[in-house]
Amino acid sequence: MTQKLSQQEVLRYSRHLLIPQVGLSGQQKLKDANVLIVGTGGLGSPISLYLAAAGVGTIGLVDYDVVEDSNLQRQVIHSTKKIGAPKVESARQYLEDLNPFVKIETFNEMLSAENVEKIGKNYQIIVDGSDNFSTRYLLNDYCVFHKKPYIYGSIFRFEGQVSVFDAQHGPCYRCIFPTPPPPGVVPSCGEGGVFGVLPGTVGTIQATEVIKLLLGLDNTPYGKLYLYDAIDLSIQTIQLRKNPNCKICGTHPDILSLQDTEFFCEIHGNENPPLPEWGWSVQELKTSIDSGKKIRLIDVRDPVEREVAMIPNSENIPYERINSEMITDKNIPVVFYCRNGIRSGRVVQKLRNSGFQNIFNLIGGTNAWVREIDPESYLY
Repeated sequence: MTQKLSQQEVLRYSRHLLIPQVGLSGQQKLKDANVLIVGTGGLGSPISLYLAAAGVGTIGLVDYDVVEDSNLQRQVIHSTKKIGAPKVESARQYLEDLNPFVKIETFNEMLSAENVEKIGKNYQIIVDGSDNFSTRYLLNDYCVFHKKPYIYGSIFRFEGQVSVFDAQHGPCYRCIFPTPPPPGVVPSCGEGGVFGVLPGTVGTIQATEVIKLLLGLDNTPYGKLYLYDAIDLSIQTIQLRKNPNCKICGTHPDILSLQDTEFFCEIHGNENPPLPEWGWSVQELKTSIDSGKKIRLIDVRDPVEREVAMIPNSENIPYERINSEMITDKNIPVVFYCRNGIRSGRVVQKLRNSGFQNIFNLIGGTNAWVREIDPESYLY
């Protein structure tokens, strides 16, 4: 047990102390608690802000990224002055300024099967603010093995999901989603975008569930998945059931140790790049265009992205509509592009695996084109 609440803390948390379900004893529970938040981005920002403001005594932060311009539209714990700084350090400074009575512990590293045991061992609740499936499955499995609650959240465009998974009281994440989707099937937030205020809503709901668990309130929604839609401000509730055949928490589990799945959110650049012979540089593309060489240039992004930047004389076929029947002339080189070469790289790999050889990926996508060829257009 940590030290009892000081007079300053009693004044700070006085609005909590007036609530019968919290009171002095409940606030002491929060002070004695320790919670690990994985990710200090869109979801991690409101989660950590509200847990620190509520007086959760020890908060751990895990992230390996640095603050970038594109984060600031939604990751409100960071600021312009912190661009280039490690996210965990930027977040730590903000939280310590917000509430000097809480202890912030930071882990500036990528979470993996090798370090999750060491990082997570001293925390009673694990909160998921990550942006990739590898971390979600790893956290779920760790929490099942160690009998800890796993507070799940995810966001995409205008929609979010929240659930409290605990195999001791209901289903785990794998009961509902047994295996990760194949790479590329579900776009990342860097590919599909996210409504700036959405993480605030979803992350605050996650923080709410953490505080309810710590206070011992009896209406924790085990076995429920909440689906939030920011367009019509609706929340759907889906009742979940434990899967007796679950690979990790079922009657006869076959996952007996922690392991990493396909990683990681591709906006961090962890996906293997296309083979060199599959790639064209933007300089090669420009030379081919200027020389009049006959090529077919296909933009696999959503049409709205072409408003930001595009390469002239390209046709637009969104990623999910690409199929081999569209390659009608195998003698003409086909160059695919997107924002950064990731989505188009997956298209090229798929078509190459289907036997097409005159297929290429524009390395670096429109961002490379803007940097090297057309600086009057936008990076994004």
